[in-house]
Amino acid sequence: MTALTVLAADTPSLVQSVDWLAIAPVVITAAVGLAVLVADLFVPERAKPALGWISVAGLAAATASLLPLRAGDRSTFCLLSDPAACSYTADHFTLVVQFLVLAGALVTALLSVTAVRDTRLPAGEYWFLLLSSAAGAALLPASRDLATLIVALEVASLPAFALVGMRRGDRLSSEAALKFFLSSVTATAVSLMGVSFVYAATGSMHLTQVADRLEDVPGQLDTLAMAGVALTLVGFAFKTAAVPFHFWVPDTYVGAPLPIAGYLSVIGKAVGFTGLILVTVIAFPAYSDIWGPALAVLAALTMTLGNAAALRQSADRPNSAVRLLAWSSVGQAGYLLVPIAAAAYSERDQIGSTVAYALMYAAVNLGAFAVAALVARTKPLHRISDYRGLYAERPAAALSLAFFLLCLAGLPPGIIGLFAKVTVFRSAVDAGLGWLAVVMAVNVVIALYYYLRWTALLFRAPEAAEGAEGTEARTVTKAPWPVTAAIAVTAVTAVVLSGAPQLVLRVATGSLFAQ
Repeated sequence: MTALTVLAADTPSLVQSVDWLAIAPVVITAAVGLAVLVADLFVPERAKPALGWISVAGLAAATASLLPLRAGDRSTFCLLSDPAACSYTADHFTLVVQFLVLAGALVTALLSVTAVRDTRLPAGEYWFLLLSSAAGAALLPASRDLATLIVALEVASLPAFALVGMRRGDRLSSEAALKFFLSSVTATAVSLMGVSFVYAATGSMHLTQVADRLEDVPGQLDTLAMAGVALTLVGFAFKTAAVPFHFWVPDTYVGAPLPIAGYLSVIGKAVGFTGLILVTVIAFPAYSDIWGPALAVLAALTMTLGNAAALRQSADRPNSAVRLLAWSSVGQAGYLLVPIAAAAYSERDQIGSTVAYALMYAAVNLGAFAVAALVARTKPLHRISDYRGLYAERPAAALSLAFFLLCLAGLPPGIIGLFAKVTVFRSAVDAGLGWLAVVMAVNVVIALYYYLRWTALLFRAPEAAEGAEGTEARTVTKAPWPVTAAIAVTAVTAVVLSGAPQLVLRVATGSLFAQ
């Protein structure tokens, strides 16, 4: 018995300790999602709206759980043989992106409370899928091995397919979900092949170990490693809606419920950019001469095609407002790619500009979708022309949307949009990518036209009513307070950031990754 005790004392424990505080944001979100799904089985139909408020409370609690982690130096699920190689790290990069994801999901939940009730969507399934996707999106920035990264990507994506196609019997919804699903599955399969190639070349899944071993790959494995790097990037490029992986965006946004379209435009995009940053800057710096030029070209193509397509949207075409926001999000993705490409030519801290820009974009783009959800209650065709004279009907909503559009355009008083664009522009110049900075400047000018055209429409005189039908069409109904709250939260956030841009720009200049 004594010998066994001595042997046990000398044997290292194979049981890993878990830092529950570090993983609390993900665990709370997932646990509330499961609780909502189980509760849906027992809650009577008249009490189903309570599931929405439970979900809102759960997302608020998950967001609040980030506060004790502000030091940003916690890791868990580490290798016993190499404590520096961990699968989950809560550094400053993780916390900023988790805040973006969970706060964005919270705004989406506020918008969804009314949408689920009015369109008679299955409440239990909807809230479970939204929380599951948010949990996967919150896990991804903390992932520090390729396996966890891919799993988090799929946990964030798979529920989104179902959310897009949630409107049963709607042809556009079903078509959008199918197109989104097929293209995403193909991209994921390509990424998984790339991950397998990287593992075969390095013998490790942990990002830090992969980075070290790619520095000295045997000659016979060099081609395999390069192919693995290229293929791994495909799945994340798809999630960012980078050209040529963008074709699913407009139809998916049009077919999805508006809150989910807003969710995909912000949280879905954040998932893609987060994964792209982690695999390029942390795992594959040895091959920066491959992914750097490739991402620079993708950035130029993405912003150009996105802005050109947004420019062509006809104001009277059904769903033109949603399509403009969709193509605008593609153009914005091009700007977000610029600092990641720049990180290949200079310090990796350049990616702080992408994170800073994403914070601005998240607030104003979700706000724009919130106003669109409000207008769609009386004008369900989602046309840009439906916004003519909005100031005369809903002054607060019109002023909010005008501010959001000016932020996206980078014009005063949307100071935060201007500052965010300047930081992205500067990252390109500092990295010696002068040609990319010129392309970005041209695209910013192009985007001014369609943003300002929509903004001007808000303040034009409403079209003259024709008979009783015209009078009825202009009747203003009271806005549901959750939608009003979502607009107010995003508008106040955008105004505060414009008044104190250093709150976001500090992210652009600071070191986000654990040293």
